[in-house]
Amino acid sequence: MEQQYKIVVDALGSDKGPEAIILGASLAIKEFPNLSITLVGPEALINEKMQEYGVDKARFKVIPAEETITNFENPYTGIMNKPQASLVKAMKEVGKEEENYAGMITAGNSGAILMGSFRFLSDANKTRPCMAAMLPNGKEAYTCLVDTGATIDCTPSQLHSFARLGSDVMKKMYHIESPRVALLSNGAEPTKGNHLVKETFPILQEDKELNFVGNIEGNNALSGDCDVLVCDGFAGNQVLKNTEGMAKRLITDIVVLSKKRNRPEFMEVAQYLMKTYDISALGGGLVLGTRKLIIKARGNSDERAIVNISRMILNHASGEAVLTQKEREDALR
Repeated sequence: MEQQYKIVVDALGSDKGPEAIILGASLAIKEFPNLSITLVGPEALINEKMQEYGVDKARFKVIPAEETITNFENPYTGIMNKPQASLVKAMKEVGKEEENYAGMITAGNSGAILMGSFRFLSDANKTRPCMAAMLPNGKEAYTCLVDTGATIDCTPSQLHSFARLGSDVMKKMYHIESPRVALLSNGAEPTKGNHLVKETFPILQEDKELNFVGNIEGNNALSGDCDVLVCDGFAGNQVLKNTEGMAKRLITDIVVLSKKRNRPEFMEVAQYLMKTYDISALGGGLVLGTRKLIIKARGNSDERAIVNISRMILNHASGEAVLTQKEREDALR
């Protein structure tokens, strides 16, 4: 019999409303026969929609929650003052060892996710959680970008922790024996960078458990010359969004040129780029340093993104690579 897995899905927090998350959960249940989902959110709406979509009642459970932590709230006070919020309830649920959940999906407040992860799901070492993204690189593989925006103002010790977490996740998720770790800077030389980069460089260099390959510039960030790219959350968020923005611009320009010159063969290039850089296919941000795999869906995630993130969690739980080129292309068909 195929191994069965359970995940928790926070139905609130999405820009598209709970309906998109619920639809995504229903599609994931139908696509993956070995998956059951615990949905945390408005009970009546979830039951109504799941019945409408024809989902087997035995494969989903509902934990009622009507309250959410908005993006305009202080993450700490939101976690502390809203115990009935869907995010808080979801994190408490996924942390129940007796339930043996494979992971959790939420599109909620990023800061609250990090605060909640530390409060309810931190590992035995009480590691400060951080957020990572798997981005396609120039060698038909992936680079783990960490941090992607969770911690804007970092200390050298925090970047050191991020480097270790990123290295560990690439070992586990992509079976890389000694992941190459690089530090984002404005020059490859050890003397380049701001105060944070200059202070972090020798710390990473002295850590013999890390395969530190030095500084890397932004134009080589996704060249494939490193498996883990370390930076503070401000810079990481810029790398993430600039990559997405540039990809969209290139795709749009190619489509426009194809139509203008009547060259339909150009569309093959556009389609390839869409498959490679589609954010929905890439899933979401991974929260590292927790006892359970938490994936932060983007605020504008649609139902397809929820299906793809569910696939990522299942792959992780079964010991497969979280996201391969084939997985991404299959998800977009």
